[in-house]
Amino acid sequence: MLIQVGELAKRAGITVRTLHHYEQTGLLLPSARSEAGYRLYNLRDVQRLHMIQALAKAGLELAEIRDFLEKESLSLAELLDAQITLLEKQARSITTLRDRLVDLRTGLSADEDPDLESWLQTLELMNMYDRWFSKEELQQLPFAVQKEELGVIWSGLVAEAKALLEQHADVSDPRAMDLATRWMVRLEQDTAGKPEFLTRLNEMHSVEPQMRQQTGITAEMTDYITRAFAETKLVIWQNYLSPDEMAFTRAHYFDRMMEWPPLVAKLHQAQRERLEPSSEEAQKLAENWLALFQSYAGTDPATQQKFRVAMQQEPHLMKGTWMTPAVLEWLQQAIGIMMQRRMSVQGR
Repeated sequence: MLIQVGELAKRAGITVRTLHHYEQTGLLLPSARSEAGYRLYNLRDVQRLHMIQALAKAGLELAEIRDFLEKESLSLAELLDAQITLLEKQARSITTLRDRLVDLRTGLSADEDPDLESWLQTLELMNMYDRWFSKEELQQLPFAVQKEELGVIWSGLVAEAKALLEQHADVSDPRAMDLATRWMVRLEQDTAGKPEFLTRLNEMHSVEPQMRQQTGITAEMTDYITRAFAETKLVIWQNYLSPDEMAFTRAHYFDRMMEWPPLVAKLHQAQRERLEPSSEEAQKLAENWLALFQSYAGTDPATQQKFRVAMQQEPHLMKGTWMTPAVLEWLQQAIGIMMQRRMSVQGR
């Protein structure tokens, strides 16, 4: 099925001139032309236009979008996932605001003027955390329930990090590694052990200036803690790996680090929903996990086994991973099935 340029522009909410500009810049080329010379677009063209508009709304310039699409660094399915996540976040914010406004309206209808605090909370929309977490989620989060107590703890951790940065202490400094360990353990506790909450907190720090002002946690500080915590693990692995293996791991450990939290969140969800480890979705998660593991462990089975032995013998390596025994067991089942299938295919 083909669609004419005018119809596509109308359905996409853009102008025909915009589509002409996309063609001139090489961003979106029509697949065919009618006998009358009208530009015609097929399904793949429409999918590409969807990606263009989504990336444009994310703030990318047209030249950046073209480079992005040419590199094919994001699949259509991944883009849809990102859009769904964004809309879910917006929906949570709208629902929270609506609930608060309904409460205020109900009070006014009953001739009970809401108190000052109720109005102030609404003016704040209603609390920075309310824009990112539902009421039910906030009840699960220690940092939302024990604000004053945890505020003191985190102020101390931030002050330690700031002092070490001012002293230019290396991430391999024992003080830095000790702080990083306490920081990550505390963070795991204060997110209720849920990686999806961690991912959301990271996003909050990224886009909420108020969050950064309140916590005092800068991007430089986050990077410092992350590398110091990684150092605590690299020091352990050094006891299990050869010099060449260790050099590879150290060189690539940070390559795909930011992909871990969202993946672990998906693993938690899969285990929580009792997804069958042999299912297609579970196998895709297992393949993703293996790819991230191999990004720093390499593909040599002997080397990978050394990492597994270390994980079994070194409890510290499980800290700050947000992996629970139940999730780990589910993942091991999924990976076991995946490896069996691969061996079966190779044996044919």
